[in-house]
Amino acid sequence: MHMADALLAPAVAATMYAASAVATGVSIRELRKDETPQKLPTMAVMAALVFAGQMINYAIPGTGSSGHLCGGMMLTAVLGPFAGFLSMIVILAIQALFFADGGLLALGANIWNMSFYGCFAGYFLIYRPILRGGLFSGRGRRAAVRLRIILASVLGCVATLQLGAFSVVLETALSGVTELPFGAFVAVMQPIHLAIGLVEGLVTAAVLVFIYESRPELLMDVDPDAGAAGRRSAASTLVVLAVVVAVVGGGFSLLASGNPDGLEWSMFGNAESGYSANMGLDEARFGVESSAADTVAALQEKVSFLPDYAFANDAENPVGTTVSGLLGSALVAGAALLIAFAGGFFRKKAGAQKS
Repeated sequence: MHMADALLAPAVAATMYAASAVATGVSIRELRKDETPQKLPTMAVMAALVFAGQMINYAIPGTGSSGHLCGGMMLTAVLGPFAGFLSMIVILAIQALFFADGGLLALGANIWNMSFYGCFAGYFLIYRPILRGGLFSGRGRRAAVRLRIILASVLGCVATLQLGAFSVVLETALSGVTELPFGAFVAVMQPIHLAIGLVEGLVTAAVLVFIYESRPELLMDVDPDAGAAGRRSAASTLVVLAVVVAVVGGGFSLLASGNPDGLEWSMFGNAESGYSANMGLDEARFGVESSAADTVAALQEKVSFLPDYAFANDAENPVGTTVSGLLGSALVAGAALLIAFAGGFFRKKAGAQKS
């Protein structure tokens, strides 16, 4: 769902930057007020896991389209909504800057569409009410928690991807992209992202259930004494997840589907592979032209040393994908560590000033 700069007018892009900036400021403020320090390794590993997961495009059968993890719900369930949102910003910014995945002008919109809904709407409206509720209480404490995690993951991912997809449609309409008539674009975008959301919900549920069975105290709104003994130490749980990051980012990324993702498929279709043309747009000749987009595109070209997760001078070399997965995961983990460390520093500073 990473939007390109051509989909946004500068005024709309600036508005979305402002909206995302407000959410960022609130997240920083709330993180500073939090008396429970974020665990540095957890934040780093989870952010890297989402980055690696986003590299895996999975085919949506019968459509010619593909989807990939957004990750907001997964991060929020482990880190909380505010740290999760900041981690998503790190992921999306590194993707745009160093891998040319999503436009720089569109970064504010991508943060809003892919992070805000999952981290805030998904958590406060779906995940927390379900996990704190009494659903499935007749099945035993441990089984009930597992079922709540699965339900919250699937419902949360489906709902928040629907909101994100609709936001993309609304933003393009406000940008005056006349090649994308509102009603027709909605009719294509929402169903395909329903399918993508279902797959993401199942993946998210699998990861969260693993964490619950291993170290339940790592999950938000889960009573660590709710029947789960905790089969692994926190350190070994994070080591397992870190190994998954390396395997997914460095290996499974080579198996990613070549089909266009839900947004690209909605606009351009996949007629060359025998599927629908959908909106049937000419990829080289559509969208909004602006000097702002040209400026940031030139900047992005300079700083993106692995564009499209490949070597710039040898795009067909599979080693480029492996390097991108491993290096990108490491960059994201390092940046997340810095955020968590800074949050802890400011909490200690504020505490010292109060004393």
